[in-house]
Amino acid sequence: MGEAGIHTGDGGERGKSDAIRVLVVQDHPLLGSVIAGILDAERDMSVCGIARSGAAAASVASRDKAAVVVMDFFLPDMSGPAAAGLIRAGDPAVAIVFHSAEDSETSLLDAIDAGAMAYLTKSATADQIVEAVRKAAGGEVLIPPALFAKAIARQREQLAKRQVRDRVFGQFTPRELDVLALMAEGMDTIAMSHRLGIATHTIEWHVRHVIEKLEVHSKLQAVIAAARLGLVSVSRP
Repeated sequence: MGEAGIHTGDGGERGKSDAIRVLVVQDHPLLGSVIAGILDAERDMSVCGIARSGAAAASVASRDKAAVVVMDFFLPDMSGPAAAGLIRAGDPAVAIVFHSAEDSETSLLDAIDAGAMAYLTKSATADQIVEAVRKAAGGEVLIPPALFAKAIARQREQLAKRQVRDRVFGQFTPRELDVLALMAEGMDTIAMSHRLGIATHTIEWHVRHVIEKLEVHSKLQAVIAAARLGLVSVSRP
């Protein structure tokens, strides 16, 4: 398979015809081989390959019909959650087990959002990795309920934010959005007038409407409010 992956088993070995097909996604060759060896040694598991990037993982998982993917959180071309999204887009039934040194709450929540069935740190033992794969293949989730609750709360917060953003966005005219974007760049009225080719008094009229629609009292507050809603991005000097 070259860089896409290293074939380590075809699921057709004696006694493994009904084995759990596992894909290991790990850019560190030695670690990937170790994990693959641990799993392939199990009578009910067959490692169909090792992929070293997110793009390769999506390709190999689809081609080799992986049932479980054991993957790192950070990959050379994208994040683990992004790669999980690609894999599950091809087959929503694929179970994702993360195995990473990254153990922050944010990463755990991102993994849950990506549909992870389990999240193991690099301190996990061989037995724990095997157990996680076996249970994930059986549809069992090994994520603490408290983290699930936080993930759900975060999803609700993000949904509410998107709804507010969409509602506010719909209130602006295209020209007001142009002016808002230039405000976020730090342009003054004269500079915006030159950029857009319209009179300064027209720019001031648009600015006033932007401020009113964002329910704030100044241009600075308008930019901050718009940035929080994701309507504009503010470049740091």
